[in-house]
Amino acid sequence: MNPGGPNYPMASLYVGDLHQDVTEAVLFEKFSTAGPVLSIRVCRDMITRRSLGYAYVNFQQPADAERALDTMNFDIIKGRPIRIMWSQRDPSLRKSGVGNVFIKNLDKSIDNKAMYDTFSAFGNILSCKVAQDENGVSKGYGFVHFETEEAATKSIEKVNGMLLNAKKVFVGKFVPRKEREKELGEKAKLFTNVYIKNFGEDFTDDMLKEMFQKYGKITSHKVMTREDGKSRGFGFVAFEDPEDAERAVEELNGKELPDGKILYVGRAQKKAERQQELKRKFEQLKIERLNRYQGVNLYVKNLDDTIDDERLRKEFAPFGTITSAKVMLEDGRSKGFGFVCFSSPEEATKAVTEMNGRIVGTKPLYVALAQRKEDRKAHLASQYMQRMANMRMQQMGQQMFQPNAGGGYFVPTLAAQPQRYYTPAQMTPIRATPRWTAQPQVRPNAQGTASTFGNLPFRAAPRPAAQPTSIRNQLSARPITGQQSVGAGSIQGRPMGAPTVSVSAQGRPATYKYTANMRNPPQPMPVAQQPPVQQAVHIQGQEPLTASMLAEASHRDQKQMLGERLYPLIQHMYPELSGKITGMLLEIDNSELLHMLEHHESLKAKVEEAVAVLQAHQAKQAAAQGKKE
Repeated sequence: MNPGGPNYPMASLYVGDLHQDVTEAVLFEKFSTAGPVLSIRVCRDMITRRSLGYAYVNFQQPADAERALDTMNFDIIKGRPIRIMWSQRDPSLRKSGVGNVFIKNLDKSIDNKAMYDTFSAFGNILSCKVAQDENGVSKGYGFVHFETEEAATKSIEKVNGMLLNAKKVFVGKFVPRKEREKELGEKAKLFTNVYIKNFGEDFTDDMLKEMFQKYGKITSHKVMTREDGKSRGFGFVAFEDPEDAERAVEELNGKELPDGKILYVGRAQKKAERQQELKRKFEQLKIERLNRYQGVNLYVKNLDDTIDDERLRKEFAPFGTITSAKVMLEDGRSKGFGFVCFSSPEEATKAVTEMNGRIVGTKPLYVALAQRKEDRKAHLASQYMQRMANMRMQQMGQQMFQPNAGGGYFVPTLAAQPQRYYTPAQMTPIRATPRWTAQPQVRPNAQGTASTFGNLPFRAAPRPAAQPTSIRNQLSARPITGQQSVGAGSIQGRPMGAPTVSVSAQGRPATYKYTANMRNPPQPMPVAQQPPVQQAVHIQGQEPLTASMLAEASHRDQKQMLGERLYPLIQHMYPELSGKITGMLLEIDNSELLHMLEHHESLKAKVEEAVAVLQAHQAKQAAAQGKKE
């Protein structure tokens, strides 16, 4: 640590309340006027990449960050005032509630800046926010987080009960949600206000008072009415003593009225408290339901339009006792999926094993255990991130081994070089006297491992193993790691008896001619050492397709080359649908397309599957069109 150096963590700002369209470039243009900026990051959703509405701006110097905080807080960017505060990396300071103040009953016109200006007189403010709805309208309450507890206490003493824009505001210490819920639970045991509902339109205030006054002294009572003066079916009664209110609830709740309606009487609750209680009950019911159907409820999709509840139950009945079977509908028509619930997990597992992939009607079913929406979204998000990572790795691989690129590795071809033969008349005559003095020559020894030819070392290199003969395997076997090099003192990878090939300055191969009276005449190459000939896909009327042709083409051209060879084959089977089917099949991986070109049984099966999908889609469109007419 360097005490005299810049304090980088304290040079980081949090910028909130951002518009969705605000990017790093917009923030850099804004904040670079305050000083040199190290980095800017707009926080985004991991899946959709949409802005979450806040960002972090890191300056080189704390003084520049402080200048931006003082001069740019609540400035307008894309129609919204931004909210700037010091970035607090330690969440314990925020969660502790020290120095945090809660304000309510605020006028709708008071925004973040007005509240900041009001409370900044009591001390340094770390954060200031007025709660807003989705339309940007104030909800009437907000929070101010002071740097010290003393400043928070002072603001409560001075501002609580004051008039702000003609409204008396409440300012108090912030209470965390858990503590509030605990406090509400304790207050629920003692109450004086009673809520009554489910009575008729003719019920009046006097009737309500007469019904409840025998339980104790009533401080107020009211039946809520509509504009025409008739009862809305509910009202309130406030007792002086909590025991009287509790006794009234016990005796009158569930009582049958003369008109046959069942009266509800209970403790009156605030809206937020009631919503919290209902949410808690709903979560408990959902957990119980999930536990009850865990491992026995199946999700079935890709259903044919003709399958209804009875047909679905009939198809799954052989695997066990079905407690429920339901096809989901929309406007009376199947949505293509449904649920089947068995009585035991063993039966459900057997049904998944047997029914998944089975064709019912005209479609193969997809059957799996039903999942919660949250679990399914997490699973899909994980799959999406894995797929994106694989795509990035493939793109990096294509860039690294892209043919004809300016840099990278030289990959020699495996195609056989044409061997040239010359007649004695075509050969250049040998000079009578050589230009240089003959040097001692030593022939390779019997092992052929270490000898000299003149001053050059000679090493026999082994031939590469035989390459795959299928075009699909050839394509997948690239890039090739073999290498030929011609240097000052080595020759590698040259078979005996073959012409010596080198690369000229222009990049073209050069072939040497041999004289008739050479010391070691070329010998015919054994058949086993002949370079393999590339296999090709032959389609009538088309140029033979080889692996090297595909490897040297771009991804788009590869699809074009494969489509030109698939189209005539598909046209022979289904002339009217050949264009659509070809387009559908080109979405498949190239190696699988090559397999279909080499094996017509596989191609026929894929074409039949595509035709079934097209026919089902056309039938669905025709049914929808007929319904509209």
